[in-house]
Amino acid sequence: MLYEAAVQAVDWEIRFLQRLYRAAAGRPARRLREDFCGTAALACAWAARHPQNRAWGIDLDPEVLAWGRREHRDRLPPEAARRVVLRRADVRRARTPPVDVVAALNFSYSVFKTRAQLGGWMRRACAALDRPGLLVLDAYGGTRTMTTGEERRRVPASISPAGEPVPPFTYAWEHAHFDVISHHLRSCIHFTLPGGRTLRRAFTYDWRLWTLPELRELLAEAGFDRVEVYLHGWTPSGASDDVYRRRKRYENALGWVAYLAAVKR
Repeated sequence: MLYEAAVQAVDWEIRFLQRLYRAAAGRPARRLREDFCGTAALACAWAARHPQNRAWGIDLDPEVLAWGRREHRDRLPPEAARRVVLRRADVRRARTPPVDVVAALNFSYSVFKTRAQLGGWMRRACAALDRPGLLVLDAYGGTRTMTTGEERRRVPASISPAGEPVPPFTYAWEHAHFDVISHHLRSCIHFTLPGGRTLRRAFTYDWRLWTLPELRELLAEAGFDRVEVYLHGWTPSGASDDVYRRRKRYENALGWVAYLAAVKR
């Protein structure tokens, strides 16, 4: 629940995915494949959004898939739950019916550390798409991402998708190690709860930091016809304004988040 409250915003993500797909196809998307789905919060929210929506969630971790079935899919109305398929599989080998959108969010593809591994998944994602189809993935970067350090922010109290209260807490994202030669990094998420209790290394990631040019080139090599990059603007105080627009140029900053929309015509 803490991770979902701090990191995920599935309602916003669905609206954003639909916006991108409408721009590419001229109609709403109905079939979603969520790769590296974890608890499949996005897939389940997608199915709940419209009676024609269907979703497939793919992940290797049986524990988080079981949690997602229990806390997300099984809490849906039965008719909507039947339109969600959760599957334990390697995203590079999983087979699903053709879909309108493949989403790979929260940077999870960064587990692939070589061009061959990442390109292999991108080719599989391209093959899983109908025509027109859209692969959407997020990326992050900036000068601060290539150093060690910790960023903290306060997360207000909320209600979980299961209807349970989530108290206010502090979320911390730590870059514990970065290798400039390989771009391999180790990051951790920590939570500090009311009363001062701290969950250190609640999540640990062993990733490669991929750059936007590398991702765009690999997507083109995987068979996509067009790759667009969406980046946020800035508030007067220097924070992200959370408004993502298509960009062709963007000045570097301490940290930024981008979305890549790869179109298969």
